[in-house]
Parts: sequence; C-alpha cells; structure tokens
Amino acid sequence: MSESASYQERLRVPLRWWAQGTMLVATLWLTLIVALIGHAAWLAWTVTGVVLAGMAAALRAYGSARIAVSDGWFRAGRAQIEMTHVGTVEALDTERTRRVSGPEADARAYLLLRPYLRQSVKVEITDPADPVPYWLVSSRHPRALAEALNAVRTGDAADQ
Repeated sequence: MSESASYQERLRVPLRWWAQGTMLVATLWLTLIVALIGHAAWLAWTVTGVVLAGMAAALRAYGSARIAVSDGWFRAGRAQIEMTHVGTVEALDTERTRRVSGPEADARAYLLLRPYLRQSVKVEITDPADPVPYWLVSSRHPRALAEALNAVRTGDAADQ
C-alpha cells in the first residue's frame, strides 16, 4: 500500500447555514434592541455577541469532520481503520444513500452522515474482531473517495 493514493475532504457546513444563522442572530439583536430601550442597549450587543460566537463555534465544530485516505489508513471523523480491514467500497447516489441509511440500515454500522450532503460511500469492514459491518460516510465527491479507497485496497496505488 502506497502513500501516493490519498484523499482528503472536510465536511464543512454549507454557506447558507452561515447566512441563516447570522440572520437568526440579527433577529435576536433587533428583538433585544427594541425590548431594551435606553441604558440597557449595551446588554443587547453583549448577548448578541455571545450568541454569534456560540453559533460560529457550533457550525465550525459540526463542519470539522474530516475524511482521509493516507498512510494505509482510512479516517472518517473520529473513527479510523487500517486499509487491510477494508472490503468492498461502493459510491452511493442520493436514493441509495437514503435507503442504506434508513430502511436498509444495520444498527451496528458506523455512520458519518451530514444532512446537507446527499451522497455517500459504503465501506465494508472485514475485520473479524470488529462488530461493525460497514461504514457509511457522506461525501461531496463519493466516486473520488471510492476510487482512492479501492486503489489503496487493491494495491493499484503501488503500481503508479
């Protein structure tokens, strides 16, 4: 397994979430300014600043999940597994992702799903000591992720 076949992706939240969150905080600010007329207006600015910082921290934390294929390891969020324990890999379209994460889901599976990403990659886990049958990982580029995983798994990366 070679280091040349690598893939990296960060599952950042979409820009519209930032815009909607900012509009929500602006609505809070306007409500507080109207309610706290006069000397207590500083409180509206303070509360709004704290809420804005909290929203930014929450969105950054939720969007900090990383996916990486490198150095013989597959990492998805906080989970990682050696590529020797990765079986078949399949890029899933929107409908198949919905089914595999819903009606056809296995409760033992590891899921790294984001509602703003509709496609995913299903990765079979072949480690007999691991009770997890597969990982289902959201991705903006599921085909590229599946190709990177398959290249390392089958040893094609070593041929390059």
